[in-house]
Formats: sequence, structure tokens, C-alpha cells
Amino acid sequence: MSTPSPYLSLVVPCYNEQENLPALFAKVEQAFANLGKPFELVMVDDGSKDASPQILADAKLTRPWLRVIRLNPNSGQSAAFEAGFAAARGEVIATIDADLQNDPTEIPRLLPHLDQYDMVTGWRKKRNDHALRLIQTKIANGVRNWISQETINDSASSLKVYKSKCLKGLKLWRGAHRFFPTLVKVRGFTCIEVEVSHHPRHAGTTKYAFGSRVIRATVDLFGVRWIKSRYLRYSASEL
Repeated sequence: MSTPSPYLSLVVPCYNEQENLPALFAKVEQAFANLGKPFELVMVDDGSKDASPQILADAKLTRPWLRVIRLNPNSGQSAAFEAGFAAARGEVIATIDADLQNDPTEIPRLLPHLDQYDMVTGWRKKRNDHALRLIQTKIANGVRNWISQETINDSASSLKVYKSKCLKGLKLWRGAHRFFPTLVKVRGFTCIEVEVSHHPRHAGTTKYAFGSRVIRATVDLFGVRWIKSRYLRYSASEL
């Protein structure tokens, strides 16, 4: 028997997160228990080498709302998001990280903003990170906004909610997930930034080192600025 088309698709990239998956499933169930509309969790396993694939396969047996997409080989967070967006069936698409620093129970609170906007992006104003990481992030956000001519305080936050039309047909590149608010706005859609909570990592260690991303992200910034200046904007009608 086929499941009903979901109202909301939660897309979550996953890479070697075996310690966090059981807690993630429980949090997702808690977050959407009172939603009153069908939902799906689209887990995108980015070529995990630990027990994550088996945990996901076992979880599917008892959770009809769980879908699993597996990338081969490990292709990065942007590729995982792109694959998840393509698979998502909901009229609303939400995203978080698998490490539970983003709280899925926040998503229902953000949904009413879609009455006025096409996208809601979370602002981790009070981050639970060590002091050096906070300084690095503040500098990175400042440089990102300066070069890309943007005003978003926390573009790289994974806690986001979109009307699906914002993402369908959007082709990404490696590292594009850091610029989703700009990429959505350049396509003519509206975006609001809303303060959200941020928690310490539930378990395991981060898979993305800050230093290794700096040069690539800076190059990408100039590319995003070029895209904004060259993007085609017009309307057409057939007589």
C-alpha cells in the first residue's frame, strides 16, 4: 500500500553518524507527532563507512515515514542536499544536520512564516561552540556578506524551511549549501531569517573541518557575486 503524499519532507544529510541516528529518529517523531499532516524523513547517506547504513536499513522496517538515499562515493554535503531535494515529495521541504545541533522540534514553529515568505532560514544567534569557532564563524559571516552583498547573519545554518518551488530544478555545486538564502533570492523568491536554538553536538565528532573550507568558500563567494550580477530576470507570455 502506497503512503500518502507528504505535506513536509525533512531532508537530512548523513555521513558516519551512527551514534546520532537513533536519537534523531526519536526527535523527528516528537517534532511532527502533532503536525496533523503526513511527513517524510529523507535521510541521504553520503557514503558512510560506519554502521549508519545498517542502522538506516533497520529503521526503515518500523518507520513508514523514513526514506533512505545512498550516495556512492562520498560526495559532500551539497551533493547530499541536491539528491535529497530531488527525492523530496513534500510541498514544504525542511533541512537539518544529523548531529542534532539543529533541533527538529523547531520546524513547526517556523512553518507559519511560509504564509508570507518562500523560505525561512535559521539564525543560530546563540551558538553552542567553543570560543575559537565562534570567532571564526563571525569573521566568515562578515566576509561572506561583504563579498556576496548579502545581509543574512547565518547563511550556513542547516535549519531551513522552504516551499518546494524554491528548490526544484536548482543545480548545486560543491559548497553551494553555504549560500542557499542567496541562491533562493536570486531566483526571485523571498526569504526571512528567524532566530533558532543551537545545541552541542549530540555524539561523535564533526566531519567538516573549518580550515579546509576557507579557500574554497572564498572562491565560491566571488562566483555567487558573479551569479547575482548576471542572473537573467524577465517575464514572457505567449500571444
